[in-house]
Amino acid sequence: MSPRHDFGPKPQLGYTASRISRAAERRADEAALRELAADPRAAAYVMGGDLIVLKRSAPMHEALFTLDEARALGPATETIFLGLNDTAARFGVGLSPQTAEALKARDDLFVTDLRSIAVQGLTDAEHLPPIAEAKAVLHWHMRHRYCANCGGPTRVVDAGWRRDCPQCKAQHFPRTDPVVIMLAVDGDNCLLGRSPRFMPTMWSCLAGFIEAGESIEDAVHRETLEEAGIRCGRVKYFASQPWPFPSSLMIGAHAEAVTRDITVDHTELEGARWFSRDEVASMLLRRHKDGLTTPPPVAIAHHIIRAWVEGEVGFD
Repeated sequence: MSPRHDFGPKPQLGYTASRISRAAERRADEAALRELAADPRAAAYVMGGDLIVLKRSAPMHEALFTLDEARALGPATETIFLGLNDTAARFGVGLSPQTAEALKARDDLFVTDLRSIAVQGLTDAEHLPPIAEAKAVLHWHMRHRYCANCGGPTRVVDAGWRRDCPQCKAQHFPRTDPVVIMLAVDGDNCLLGRSPRFMPTMWSCLAGFIEAGESIEDAVHRETLEEAGIRCGRVKYFASQPWPFPSSLMIGAHAEAVTRDITVDHTELEGARWFSRDEVASMLLRRHKDGLTTPPPVAIAHHIIRAWVEGEVGFD
């Protein structure tokens, strides 16, 4: 299918294509980590809870701090080794949410949430993947300071990538929650839904967590049926995106709808309906007659929808 609309160059999918090599083999080497931290090129991303700390600058704020600068901001809850940018180490430094909130009073700092940073382009896009990495792991530490097996306090090992229980010897690793996010399509129409959490004009793909023992395809079928009453057949994988809110992996797909009658689960959605390809194109272009929109380019939903509008995906 030839494109009928000019959307311009495709934007980068948010939180992906990291320039950081994770260098996992260095995590257990304490001597190597000390040497990397002593290198003046080492730098850190700093955050507390959902707040990311940036250094005020123009035209965009600076996301990296020297390790001395990071330590001066407040007591670190944890420091994790993110990996190497070429040969320079990158770390994530966690502060308490209260400490991060107090830093908003400083004129030399800009403290805000990651969604605002990504959507508004408040710092260079190359920093989004390592910030997402740090945020996800530091959030896990906040919630796993005690052993799920025996209840005893755990300790940080492997440069922040594991917690061990000294009492029962259990090992705990950061978790990632898989989520399917899918666009059900029927010829020149697609199914979009509205969550009550969305901004008033936005419609998006349906999504839901994959359950234990469930395949991606089965999760796509189940979630689409549960949320909108639509049965689907074939499923085509599209792409994936880390989503650090707090720690999910969005698994994008297109699904072939085999029924049309919608039954909305109002505990999950505010609404769901079919949209034509041309109507969705006008939403992507921000030209819809009623002001309706799709998610911003930082979200995988934008890319799933755009790929279908541009004719890159079909079930013919």
